[in-house]
Amino acid sequence: MSDDLKNNLKDQSTWMRGLYMLMFTIFSRIAEVVLFAVVVFQFILKLLTGSTNERLRKLGQGTSTYIYQVFQFLSFNSDYQPYPFGAWPKGEPKPTGTEVTKD
Repeated sequence: MSDDLKNNLKDQSTWMRGLYMLMFTIFSRIAEVVLFAVVVFQFILKLLTGSTNERLRKLGQGTSTYIYQVFQFLSFNSDYQPYPFGAWPKGEPKPTGTEVTKD
C-alpha cells in the first residue's frame, strides 16, 4: 500500500464522519416516517375540514428541511451537522455557510 492510502485509512476524522453518517442515516429514516405521518394526517384533515393545521405545516417544513440538511451532510456537500448537533431548522433550507469546497 502507498503511504497516502495508509494515511487516509488512519485518518480519525474520516472515521468519525463515517460514524456521524451512520447516525444521521438512522435519524433521517425516523424523520421520513414522521414526515409521512404529517402528510397523511394533513390530507385527512383537508378532506374532513377543508383546511390544514398550521402547526403541522410548520412541523412538516422543519422536518423536510432537516432531511435536506442530513442528505447534504451525507453526500459531502456540507460539513454542517444537523440536529441534534445543530439547531432544529426553521423554514426553508438555507445555505449553511459551511459547504465543502470542490476539490
